[in-house]
Amino acid sequence: MMAAASPVNLFGLDRTALRARFLDMGEPPYRADQVMHWIYRRGMDDFGAMTNLGKDLRAQLAGHFVIRPPELLTEQVSQDGTCKWVLRVDARNAVETVFIPEGSRGTLCISSQVGCAMDCSFCSTGAQGFSRNLTTAEIVAQVWFASKALGGNFQTARAISNVVFMGMGEPLANYAEVLPTLRILLDDHGFGLSKRRVTVSTSGLVPFMDRLREDCDTALAVSLHAPNDELRNELVPINRKYPLAELMAACRRYTEQKDRKAHIVYEYVMLEGVNDRTEHALQLAKLLAGLPAKVNLIPFNPFPGTEYRRSKLEQIRNFAGVLYAKDILTTTRKTRGDDIDAACGQLVGRVHNRQRRRLRDIPVHTVHS
Repeated sequence: MMAAASPVNLFGLDRTALRARFLDMGEPPYRADQVMHWIYRRGMDDFGAMTNLGKDLRAQLAGHFVIRPPELLTEQVSQDGTCKWVLRVDARNAVETVFIPEGSRGTLCISSQVGCAMDCSFCSTGAQGFSRNLTTAEIVAQVWFASKALGGNFQTARAISNVVFMGMGEPLANYAEVLPTLRILLDDHGFGLSKRRVTVSTSGLVPFMDRLREDCDTALAVSLHAPNDELRNELVPINRKYPLAELMAACRRYTEQKDRKAHIVYEYVMLEGVNDRTEHALQLAKLLAGLPAKVNLIPFNPFPGTEYRRSKLEQIRNFAGVLYAKDILTTTRKTRGDDIDAACGQLVGRVHNRQRRRLRDIPVHTVHS
């Protein structure tokens, strides 16, 4: 006797997929839109409360589907208001999700993998190793959970204004699950966020940068961290597979034929005596010349066992000054949540079954959207 199929978590279905499910059930596709509105615009996880659906349909939905948020393991609140949640995704693994409030803006930093295989030398997440990709449901559920936890109305006075894929993992290495997530974040019946308020950060998986350009109009951030191949090979090992010439060509393609405001944010962690000298700033300015670019300088956030140190404030200012002089828009990220290990590069979660995957083992041509 075959076991009954497990209920499907609706967090894992974008509107196209959910409409197809309703058609299979003999229901009109617009029912999917109604259900999405209940879940994402009204924060509802109880089918019985979806009052514009018939009772029979609600019972049928409850028999085949679930709306399952993640289990909260721990919550920490920084003295600056940053909030970090450790969320269980399976019996042995957990990821970290961080909310950063700043004035009228609230940014949610979400994870796309348990651990990370990119092995960037300055990042604590990579030092944990890699366990597995998160599913679409597990990624979307982080945003839904945070919206609930922050107590904001899902339709008005929204606490979360921006979502960034800058938590644990390399989003484009989990493209098949990240793409439906993006569609739910941007969908008017989903979270309804603007394309400029959802940012995918990548260390430079060139084939998927090209695919993202075609598949979903969203903001892009590139973890650059070095202005030449020799140094970037050391800091960001994926550069050995996709060196700067290929990466920058992909960046140019990404902004082609987009509106005037489209630009890529280039993230650059400031490591004392490693990549923070004037010569590096001049090389970076030359690398970005003519591109619609913004540079985000990130003071290094230390973690146990690292040999790197944060650049001195004066050195960061000098570095920014060189870029300003070359007409490159430059900001220095304010360190937030470092007292609870929630700052950039400090997220570790709970990673079991660690795999030391080599970069050449990461698939880059086999995923289909």
